[in-house]
Amino acid sequence: MDCVREGDCMQHLREMDSHSVDLIVTDPPYNIGYAYDDYDDNLNPDEYVWWCEGWMRQCHRVLSKQGSFWLIIGDEYVSELDIVAKKLGFFPRSKVIWYYTFGVNCAKNFSRSHTHLLYYTRHKKNFTFNKSGISVPSARQMVYGDSRANPDGRVPDNTWILRPQEIEESFSESEDTWHVSRVCGTFGERIAGASNQLPEALCERIIKACSNEGDVVLDPFGGTGTVAVVAKRLERIPITIELSPKWVGEIRKRLAG
Repeated sequence: MDCVREGDCMQHLREMDSHSVDLIVTDPPYNIGYAYDDYDDNLNPDEYVWWCEGWMRQCHRVLSKQGSFWLIIGDEYVSELDIVAKKLGFFPRSKVIWYYTFGVNCAKNFSRSHTHLLYYTRHKKNFTFNKSGISVPSARQMVYGDSRANPDGRVPDNTWILRPQEIEESFSESEDTWHVSRVCGTFGERIAGASNQLPEALCERIIKACSNEGDVVLDPFGGTGTVAVVAKRLERIPITIELSPKWVGEIRKRLAG
């Protein structure tokens, strides 16, 4: 099975079998005028929502009956795409906020410092969720020394704080949120020429929580291939679709490495 597929995601999604994917994690174009190689990111709003409904419909079809769908999206269309997801039959589980520092500075507005991670399942009650893979120390454990605290920790809350001051698996004494940076220019995982690269640690938490080893993890908008790279490292089966030949080549190199 070719895990990297070049071309339009709608075409490739239509060719995939129904219920053949266990987890979908994707960071699609936000329709904010970003300069992609082979895609117009400045569609009419109605056209953009219509286009998103098309590929999201196919995602719902290929997702297994116990599968999960994570949609990473900015402020501009988060409300519209949430409505689309529910209309298509996805069951909402959580609206996670990924908070980060070093956002783009704005001169005449508040600087953007968060992204929405919309978490859905295909079935309302039957789905994969692995608490053990993502648990963090609770306040009862770290602060109060309460003997009643669960020694296995607790599931993180739904505000994920990503700070460059912290290392990947570090938690402060008083907090039970997750600390890991955006992919800054000096980082070893940084891919040259990519301004919207997802952090590996962000993808790792999602993949650990919502899939098991051997599961198929799909990203219909591959970009730099981070979802596929992390899925492979965690012994899942990655499938990624990418329109740009340039980034298809980059994804293949990262997976080979």
